[in-house]
Amino acid sequence: MYALIAILFVVGYAAIALEHPLKVNKAASALLTGMVLWTVITVGRVGVESPLMPGEAAEQALSHAFTDHLSGIASILFFLLGAMVVVELMDAHAAFQVITDRITTTDKRTLLWVVGLVTFFLSAALDNLTTAIVMCALLRKLMTERDDLWLYAGAVIIAANAGGAWSPIGDVTTIMLWNNGQVTAANIVLKLLAPSLICLVLPLVWLGWSLKGNVQRPTNKDEEETGLGPGERTSVFVLGVITLLGVPLFKEVTHLPPFVG
Repeated sequence: MYALIAILFVVGYAAIALEHPLKVNKAASALLTGMVLWTVITVGRVGVESPLMPGEAAEQALSHAFTDHLSGIASILFFLLGAMVVVELMDAHAAFQVITDRITTTDKRTLLWVVGLVTFFLSAALDNLTTAIVMCALLRKLMTERDDLWLYAGAVIIAANAGGAWSPIGDVTTIMLWNNGQVTAANIVLKLLAPSLICLVLPLVWLGWSLKGNVQRPTNKDEEETGLGPGERTSVFVLGVITLLGVPLFKEVTHLPPFVG
């Protein structure tokens, strides 16, 4: 039975990794793998069957284990849904224009460091995937050349992953560890901030070494009409970031799950 579980896990993981060749969404593969594994575990009563535990007790133990795992996953999903709602509200009110309006330099090397640092710290609050999507969208308002866009998009991905690693809400992995009480917000920031900065600085130094000249800015900004002035957009941006950054503090004070915050 254990061998079957291991084989099913490897097959499921391979399906997730081969999402594009198989043309099957990895979420579907992950859900199917999880349900099949739990079915096999439950039917075979893996890990609980023993002379000391009768059938009914074994079923209850497995049911409790399944519910415990499901509640942990659901808690993470609820948190991500809440965080994405905040980010979507910020985006709908053009709050991220606050960033692009303040990036005035066109020097390629300077702009690389500005984009990298903004992404690094924004990723700690918004999570790395969301930050990467937002910043890549903003890059189109800062430059027009395709080669420049690809280079800076690569820098954004590096900076977003580095920035997400040192925050309890910066990455799904850190959220899982923090949500399960395996790390604390203070510890993860204090111990991983310096290594994360190194992971950002070294690639930026290497990428910026050969960069020269200026980027070409778009001639027409084509900003979305939201009915909000600069001060109101700034307020939305600040409120959104404070809301997300306040979650770790809320959890530390109340000891409630992060999605409640």
